[in-house]
Amino acid sequence: MLKIASWNVNSIKVRLPAVVGWLGNARPDVLLLQETKSLDEAFPRLEIEDCGYNVCVHGQKTYNGVAILSRRPLEDVSVGLPGNEEDPQARYLEAVTGGVRVASIYLPNGNPVETGKFPYKLAWMDRLADHAQALLGHEEAVVLGGDYNVVPADLDCYDPWAWRDDALCRIESRARFRTLLHGGYVEAFRTLHPQRRAYTFWDYQAGRWQKGEGLRIDHLLLSPEAADRLEECDIDLGPRGADKASDHTPVWCTLRE
Repeated sequence: MLKIASWNVNSIKVRLPAVVGWLGNARPDVLLLQETKSLDEAFPRLEIEDCGYNVCVHGQKTYNGVAILSRRPLEDVSVGLPGNEEDPQARYLEAVTGGVRVASIYLPNGNPVETGKFPYKLAWMDRLADHAQALLGHEEAVVLGGDYNVVPADLDCYDPWAWRDDALCRIESRARFRTLLHGGYVEAFRTLHPQRRAYTFWDYQAGRWQKGEGLRIDHLLLSPEAADRLEECDIDLGPRGADKASDHTPVWCTLRE
């Protein structure tokens, strides 16, 4: 089995002990990280390599940042989402490992919607859809994992009415997420758990974690070749309940080899 996980760690510097501990306990073959908030040269590469992982990173000081950790070699590494060479934000990293093409995605939040941040989010999603469609042409196993900053349906939100005008729940965001699925990708968690209410993010404010008031915004999207090999997919709640936790928790899936 090939175990692939995704986790928005909300600062690799702050969360390094948690990441190292989770790698030792959960033992994923691949871990896609988002919001590392670290320049490439400041990423704790040695500490991760000591855990038995190869590392590739695409960083940015203070904001954003993505990384791919793998027990196997990382090949054909591609930095940045195609379609806008002038985009300075570190939000997309792609590589091939273990015979699977994986991408770590930190999709823009888009709030406040009345600012330029929402159009940027939608344009970024359009670029992602174009690239994702192009990847399908290679007819290979592809896993696009990460923090999509999209709540796909009301089932994925503790209070859909309160969040209805937020960029994460706006119909424009959801429509673009569905474009990825209609284009041929499978959302691993919802495929195996069609009616299960579960979350991957709980805001630090207002005791959301303690109240169980979360959002499901971290997703693993699989090409048909990867979906045919899907065995399991779940959300690991353990890291969110730990001290100094990220506001996100890992989501993972396993593929037959």
